[in-house]
Amino acid sequence: MAGHQIEVGADALVMDARDHVATAIKDLEQGSKVAYRVQDAVHELVLVDAIQFGHKLAITDIAEGTDIRKYGEVIGRTTTAIRAGEHVHVHNVEGIRGRGDQAPKA
Repeated sequence: MAGHQIEVGADALVMDARDHVATAIKDLEQGSKVAYRVQDAVHELVLVDAIQFGHKLAITDIAEGTDIRKYGEVIGRTTTAIRAGEHVHVHNVEGIRGRGDQAPKA
């Protein structure tokens, strides 16, 4: 992770400015205010859900059917609308890698 470092006081990491999610770097409680950095700006939001270490949280409202980005790469598609501060996981995102019906047509 050259060029990236964990900021003191940060609760979650965002690796790319296009990302829809941050990754929790510690267990985070529902209703708590979390801080995360996107490039040179620090942002805060209040969690709708508890987020376990290593899990993803939405940093923006995301519409149903949206391709979700983490580390600048698409990691799945929302199966329902997700609000900023919600847990982003298999209950509201489906993987699209390796699915023939979702693969680009040649």
